[in-house]
Amino acid sequence: MDLLNTLVDKGLRRELPTREEALAVLATSDDELLDVVAAAGKVRRQWFGRRVKLNYLVNLKSGLCPEDCSYCSQRLGSKAEILKYTWLKPEEASQAAAAGVAGGAKRVCLVASGRGPTDRDVDRVGKTIEAIKEQNEGVEVCACLGLLSDGQAERLRDAGADAYNHNLNTSEATYGAITKTHTYADRVDTVQKAHAAGLSACSGLIAGMGETDEDLVDVVFSLRELDADSVPVNFLIPFEGTPLAKEWNLTPQRCLRILAMARFVCPDVEVRLAGGREVHLRSLQPLALHVVNSIFLGDYLTSEGQAGQADLDMIADAGFEVEGAGTSTLPAHRSDASAVAAGGGCGSNGGASVCGSGAAPADDAPAAGCGSACGGCAGHGPAEAKPVPAQAEAGEVRPELVAVRRRGAGTDIAPNA
Repeated sequence: MDLLNTLVDKGLRRELPTREEALAVLATSDDELLDVVAAAGKVRRQWFGRRVKLNYLVNLKSGLCPEDCSYCSQRLGSKAEILKYTWLKPEEASQAAAAGVAGGAKRVCLVASGRGPTDRDVDRVGKTIEAIKEQNEGVEVCACLGLLSDGQAERLRDAGADAYNHNLNTSEATYGAITKTHTYADRVDTVQKAHAAGLSACSGLIAGMGETDEDLVDVVFSLRELDADSVPVNFLIPFEGTPLAKEWNLTPQRCLRILAMARFVCPDVEVRLAGGREVHLRSLQPLALHVVNSIFLGDYLTSEGQAGQADLDMIADAGFEVEGAGTSTLPAHRSDASAVAAGGGCGSNGGASVCGSGAAPADDAPAAGCGSACGGCAGHGPAEAKPVPAQAEAGEVRPELVAVRRRGAGTDIAPNA
């Protein structure tokens, strides 16, 4: 179809589609779905070949967040029965990270619930980063700690952080309906602070919170404008005990369209399939690998994900390969620091980050508070996604699909990697 040919041509040139073109992707029919995936796959292969980057979450501090993000199981007033614990010691976090690295993870994402870190927290995380890098040569570390104050991004960079994650989550127009304790502008400010400090900027969204197609296009266009190196796409898991517990609005087909739209708008950045993939994509997860070039390995922040070996088998069976530590994730024009001076956006002609590695971690976790900016809190995958109808009945709650995390960091049970 002419639309897809146009989007492929633009993606190969790193040219921004129009809003109308992006909206048209979300409006395609199920009969056109494989054509949409194939078109997005051409753009994905142009910039990333058949490589899949693996990322691993370490939840440094779980629950008890003072923010009120409606999607988050760690939010203020949440009744979700999740693990709650205070800061892990550097050696504990390093041990948890090692499990992910052993499973093939190239990046470790350090997440902590809360509105944002104190200076003491930044020092604590700095020591954790040092411990992880000392024991795992070549690993990338992304921090996701919430809203940053002046100077904190620079201190994290000096401690060895490669990237910082803080998700926008949804459009500016609807953000106030999701969170009251901080603003959309607060999130944008933190992403800009991280980028200005020389950290690779990671920022994404959560789909399935009742947003419109226009909201989805708005947030992805905003992420391109912010020049994020990594764009994690999370799919809401409605946790019992949170305000969005009954928001079961996604089908596997819609998830694939959302991922494709993100790829067309941000053709040459790391588009990461993040929380909720097991629940909402189910048996269509391998198709998503033709669109995204990055996933999380194993568990999420507060829920269990697909077994790590199952992730590796899926990648191999679909004809893809795990990206090695010696390979730069982003294309040369983005990962080369000299390209930054040329400007450019999430898919434009300029480079994005001064971080040599290029890729950005994911926020795989929570919200402004919940770590602050990830998608994990909202997007958590269950340990075993059971077959369910393509779409739940309106208002129907499916708590049986959400396997609350009972293993991993903060427990005596080994993490799932």
